[in-house]
Amino acid sequence: MRLDDFRASGNVEDRRGGGGGGFGGGGGRLGIIGILIVLAISYFTGISPTTLMGLYDTVSGGGGYVTQQQAAPRGQVGAPDDTTGRFVALVLGSTEDTWSELFRQQLNGKTYTPPTLVLFSGRTPSPCGMADAAMGPFYCPGDRKVYLDTRFFEEMRSRFRACPTTEGACAFSQAYVIAHEVGHHVQNLLGILPKVDEMRRAARSEAQSNALSVRLELQADCLAGVWASHTEQKLRFLQQGDVEAALQTASAIGDDMLQRKSQGYVVPDSFTHGSSAQRQQWFMTGLKSGQISTCNTFAQGAR
Repeated sequence: MRLDDFRASGNVEDRRGGGGGGFGGGGGRLGIIGILIVLAISYFTGISPTTLMGLYDTVSGGGGYVTQQQAAPRGQVGAPDDTTGRFVALVLGSTEDTWSELFRQQLNGKTYTPPTLVLFSGRTPSPCGMADAAMGPFYCPGDRKVYLDTRFFEEMRSRFRACPTTEGACAFSQAYVIAHEVGHHVQNLLGILPKVDEMRRAARSEAQSNALSVRLELQADCLAGVWASHTEQKLRFLQQGDVEAALQTASAIGDDMLQRKSQGYVVPDSFTHGSSAQRQQWFMTGLKSGQISTCNTFAQGAR
């Protein structure tokens, strides 16, 4: 993956080393013991901690996404100077440039408003609850920010074996992870995210709610592919092995793969992000087409 022509984004808030603060939002209502229980359930079932917290809030009347504001440590804003931070800023900058063009070209001249990406270490407050390293990267619609503990990149290699061991070959896999979370921001701007959240709250069963979550996540995979396709056409940044590495990542973080590793068997009704095959398929759909319109994972018959 070549970064020579990428522009570094200034929309990075670096909270690394700034401390974690208290528990807020849904995490605050659960309490420390409750959060530990959620993390334990997540580990053995493969269900995302954020999904479990969302289900708790739904049952207790709080809704799927928690938007309770809490004072958060103010990190340094701008492109970081360290290697990892600068990589993140460059990838984020490319998503800003690409999605600005795609909104104009494919969405009738709509204006794209970029998200802020929060870098943190360990944990940090967010309106969606406590951002914790164990939860992995996520997008919070409450403040329109992506939260990322960059140690997740190392976990991609060591824990999930989600990409090749060499730094260069893993770079595009890391970019895919960032682009996926930015894909959720795109969904939020287009009104898809709040609509699906409303549908999940009205779902008659946990299985129905999970199925909607899967469609949302697969669409974010597809949108990550659209970003990669459009950026490749313009900057020719992909190198040999990059796409294969991203597909390896999509496979490694599929719900079926994670459940087999954690509990030895698969429970499809508990999937929240999609199977390995689905994640690969939808990423490639976006990559091959470069068209937002191909990412309708909610269409009847979509798999």
